[in-house]
Amino acid sequence: MITAKNKNHSVFLHSSLLKTQKGKSIARRKGLNMGTNDLFNTDKSLSLMKRLLPWTLCVLLPISFFYPLPFSPFPNPHLSLSSNNTITYLSSLSASASPPSSPEREKTNETRCDYFNGEWVSDSRGPLYNDTTCGTIKEGRNCITHGRTDLEYLKWRWKPIECNLPRFEPQTFLQLIKNKHVAFVGDSMARNQLESLLCMLATASTPKLVYSNKTRKENQFSRWNFPSFNATVSLYWSPFLVYGIEKSSTDPNNKLYLDHVDERWARDMDEMDLIVLSFGHWFLIPAVYHEGDSVLGCHYCPGLNHTEIGFYDVLRKALRTTLKSIVDRRGARGRGIDVIVTTFTPHHFEGEWDKAGACPKTKPYRNEEKILEGMNAEMRKIEIEEVEEAKAKARRRLRLEALDVTKLAFLRPDGHPGPYMNPSPFVNGNVKHVQNDCVHWCLPGPIDTWNEILLEMMKNWENQLRTEN
Repeated sequence: MITAKNKNHSVFLHSSLLKTQKGKSIARRKGLNMGTNDLFNTDKSLSLMKRLLPWTLCVLLPISFFYPLPFSPFPNPHLSLSSNNTITYLSSLSASASPPSSPEREKTNETRCDYFNGEWVSDSRGPLYNDTTCGTIKEGRNCITHGRTDLEYLKWRWKPIECNLPRFEPQTFLQLIKNKHVAFVGDSMARNQLESLLCMLATASTPKLVYSNKTRKENQFSRWNFPSFNATVSLYWSPFLVYGIEKSSTDPNNKLYLDHVDERWARDMDEMDLIVLSFGHWFLIPAVYHEGDSVLGCHYCPGLNHTEIGFYDVLRKALRTTLKSIVDRRGARGRGIDVIVTTFTPHHFEGEWDKAGACPKTKPYRNEEKILEGMNAEMRKIEIEEVEEAKAKARRRLRLEALDVTKLAFLRPDGHPGPYMNPSPFVNGNVKHVQNDCVHWCLPGPIDTWNEILLEMMKNWENQLRTEN
């Protein structure tokens, strides 16, 4: 439930967001030394505006890890798996789901598909899994078990303009990560994407939980293994990617150190083969920013003698520090590591989030209905630019791409848990107010598409590697 203290934080957030639009800052970088413990061995740890911005919900919702849940005792009669569990392998360079003629095949193999420009189209096949076939769905994302009955949100697929996006192939993904370690690093959106991946992979091989680290905010670091493939998938809680100290009951401000990567995950970089980074929402919360030995500024910190600088430039600095650290530590080893940056995903609240604000839509938006603009567009722009700049600096020393899902997510207001973040929210009839989650995604749901595109990117890398060799 939302506490009075958290409500005050959301008021701070709204006021500071208004200020943020007016200015940015420049900074000077100095060295910062920080010591941390090995993650998998040691537990670690003004005027108030009347209208509240809903972005804080992603922080106010419980920051907890998903864990194996008991399977539902009975299959859900409203949702079934695909009738055909055999998935035909399609190259990421294919532009059609059906095999083209030889000239067509040669033509399509010359051009890479832009998977991020398209629309959502009706698809009656439904998802690969459901609440009875995946035992690792976090409770807050388990919309079907929690009573959601409007399951039409499951019958859409993303259709790029230039080609078709193949259905997820769990066996292919597992083969590509055989003997490898895939790490999801970031905030609760990184966790949500990993939850989706685990569920889809579980249709081919059951993941085994081999490590779980409990902190004051429940499980924030976990690791799974797929024994048949000697493949490891991990999750590292790091909402800023750089070193940060999260707000507490005694200090309402996050503290970020923008010139030093968060060693809670970076210490394990040498054993990672693929890193998927996802972050952004925590930068909307009040914070004080440090660079070197000085305070750079802050984002909504009334009562403190710091310059208000917003969070756009800070987000850029944090991602730049992160990508530079990866390039510096692993780039010299050739293609020893791959990096994916999942771009910012918008929320879909209608109304104020703490005053019956909800996401009641039951269908995707059409492209012409909504324009990606404002903060959503700016966050995406910063992430894309930093990825491209890091690629230019890394040259061919490692593989780095952006998983640009901002538009895909923006067009799916129907895919959030909404009131079904909690079980049976309307069991006592239509109550006056039910809290909604319009930030995270139901499982199964639209976020499965993120991983379908991720797989195509990985397949394309593999094809390029075979060609070059």
